[in-house]
Amino acid sequence: MADLCCHRRTILAVLLVCLTLFGSLLVQWPSMRNTCLRPKLAKSDVPVNITNTTILVWYWAFGATQILRGNVCKDRYGIPNCILSDDRSLFPQADFVIFHNRELMTGQQTLPLNLTRPHKQRWVWFSEESPANNGDLKPFAGQFNYTMFYRHDADFFTPYGWLEPHTVGTGMTVEDFIPKNKSSLACWIVSNFKAKYERTLIYNKLKKVIPVDLYGGAVHRRLPRKALLSTISHCYFYLAFENSIFEDYITEKLWRNAFGGGAVPVVLGPPRKNYETMIPKDSFIHVDDFSSIEELGEFLKKLAGDRERYATYFKWKLNYTVVRHSNWLLEPYCKICTKLTTLQTPKVYWDLQAWEWKKVEGQQSINQSINQSILIFL
Repeated sequence: MADLCCHRRTILAVLLVCLTLFGSLLVQWPSMRNTCLRPKLAKSDVPVNITNTTILVWYWAFGATQILRGNVCKDRYGIPNCILSDDRSLFPQADFVIFHNRELMTGQQTLPLNLTRPHKQRWVWFSEESPANNGDLKPFAGQFNYTMFYRHDADFFTPYGWLEPHTVGTGMTVEDFIPKNKSSLACWIVSNFKAKYERTLIYNKLKKVIPVDLYGGAVHRRLPRKALLSTISHCYFYLAFENSIFEDYITEKLWRNAFGGGAVPVVLGPPRKNYETMIPKDSFIHVDDFSSIEELGEFLKKLAGDRERYATYFKWKLNYTVVRHSNWLLEPYCKICTKLTTLQTPKVYWDLQAWEWKKVEGQQSINQSINQSILIFL
């Protein structure tokens, strides 16, 4: 009887050990699986090719297929020794492969993990969306070597716009840059009008103080592309409200709509100091400059009635001009070849998610206060 009990205890001990080992394997399986599937990354002993560099577009962002005739980078942008292609058969010889995040996030496209990745090859993660709209990037840990992003610390900085110095013609004044057909105090073009958005909360308060002309898909009042800037030109102010607040996330709402339309931008986005790294401090009005939305509205009414003071918001145009990519895909892709000499130190983004979700320092604004006050009453 004692032998039988001892035998049972031995079997039980063996089973417990097996179960422990099996459980450990289950816990480690996801990381083991990723390690097995992870393609070879660029090695430190393989420098970036700076002559006849081949950039492969694995798929086009948002399905916006581009026709690549001839040597696009040289012919259009004067960038030599730079071949841009979307021919996947060139994968084994490509120096860079570009992947747009949106399609990876939605599952429309996947990374070619089944292919043997050349040691010299660098993968580029590309997005123009804020972290709030980029989905979960954890599955891409260790997959990418470089980032193409609107943020200054990206490997390939791709802003929505920027300013370049210029010299105006003799005799030109600030008044020459202000449209003469102002008839509306403020306007806003918006396609996504969700109630939870901070910009929606601010607009709902602001419209009680000043009239705001609303356009866009959100209100079934779309503007033809040709009529976009001319419509904005009638407005003293344009609400350049971003859909989320992150460092450097300053989009076409400011660069194309407000500046291009000849209206003074009222911005909602990262802190004022972040805007001032890109544009003059007296070229815009920040929501955070005011203690309340009511105060902002009253300020806009007074400013529109003071022609001389209003004109000061256009002074910067005497010294700078707005520049945007002539083609938002081709030009940034080709410009990779202008950065090659700075890319000789190999890198891998082992935690792309953590890099992307950098917090904006000192991000506290009246729009957040509005959000907090609403939560108190829910």
